[in-house]
Amino acid sequence: MTLKFYQNLGKLFYAMAAADNKVHEAEINKLKELVKKEWLDVDDIEDKFGTDAAYQIEIVFDWLSQTQDVELNIKACYDDFIAYKKEQKHLFTKNVNRLILKTANAIAESFSGKNKSELMLLAKLNIELNKK
Repeated sequence: MTLKFYQNLGKLFYAMAAADNKVHEAEINKLKELVKKEWLDVDDIEDKFGTDAAYQIEIVFDWLSQTQDVELNIKACYDDFIAYKKEQKHLFTKNVNRLILKTANAIAESFSGKNKSELMLLAKLNIELNKK
């Protein structure tokens, strides 16, 4: 795993939260909960400040939440994640893919259940992660 891996996950999870063109507090809270509960144990990589690299997910997510053009960011963030996945296939093991889908589903479910936009994005992600 690398810092860039976690940064791209932050982009993906932002795209999921913003799929309905608004990031809700419940989605932010769910992401933070899952980073602490699930992602911190994935590996021992730290950033240059000695902080677990998995926190890059939250940092990128929070930064993107502050930007203005939500619609443009959703597509760009998802596409960036997919491009990274294609470049670094070896990082996307069965367990990592399962955790990505678990996190994306939990974010989508956290505010009033899954809407059509989130369901479509989840389906695309599921297909992409299951490609050989």
